Amino acid sequence: MQRKAYVTGIAALLAALLAGCTSGSSGGDDTSGKNADTSTSTVAAQPGKYRTLPEACGAVSHDTLDSLLPGIAQITDEQQREKAYAGDAALTYDTDRKVGCRWKVESTDATDRLSVDFERVVSYDNAVSDDNEAQTIYTQLESAADIPESAPPSPAETESPSPTPSSSASSSASDSPSATSSSSSSSSASSSGSPSGSPGGSVDPSSSASATPAGLQPRALSDLGDEAYLDDQLSGSGSTAEQRTVTVVFRTSNVVVTIVYEEQPMATGTVPDSKEMQDRAQNLAGQLAEALNG
Repeated sequence: MQRKAYVTGIAALLAALLAGCTSGSSGGDDTSGKNADTSTSTVAAQPGKYRTLPEACGAVSHDTLDSLLPGIAQITDEQQREKAYAGDAALTYDTDRKVGCRWKVESTDATDRLSVDFERVVSYDNAVSDDNEAQTIYTQLESAADIPESAPPSPAETESPSPTPSSSASSSASDSPSATSSSSSSSSASSSGSPSGSPGGSVDPSSSASATPAGLQPRALSDLGDEAYLDDQLSGSGSTAEQRTVTVVFRTSNVVVTIVYEEQPMATGTVPDSKEMQDRAQNLAGQLAEALNG
């Protein structure tokens, strides 16, 4: 009886050992399968095109500064003129991430200011690319500036090439004294943005918005970088000279560029020319975009 019990105990022990090995092997297979699934499900987003930034104060040529800051040509002292060209670098702790430069020049007609800022955006989320993160930052800037989705049509775009029954009625209405008066007021508002320093630049201080001609209001730009917008604001009235600030912001890949161009005439009531300042700022933006892509 003792021998039979001993044999039975050995058989039970062997069975327990076999069961333990089988369950351990199964558990190992499950774990390796889970690891494989985890490693294949994580895919890092693409990095941005740009890894460095240009030197901001050297990014604007002397010829362009001559156009944007006419007072430079009036500086007779050579050292002072070179200092004006050099600008003042913006304080930054990482020149690979953010750089900027500032210029301020006074002339007999006006004080002009220019700032240029570059920001290289890096996403720290593996699921979000650098470009997408830069797009988010650009969209926030555009929303804060309250830029309309599309620019208002210019007078040339709204003018009908040939009269139609409906346009004839409108034409008849426009011949009325009240319509003529309204048209004259509109024309005066559009022509108020005369060149800086000219007597024709005076506007009604109670309506600064009237100094921005039709088609030049804040708007999105379709031919600059991946996306861009232009803002044009006029401030100051009454006893102070009107100051115009033109801002151009554009994004190319993971770099966001901001240009702020300001002019304040010396003569009270004089309004800086909107089209002239916008053309200068957009020209600079085009040069910077080309340099980045070069």
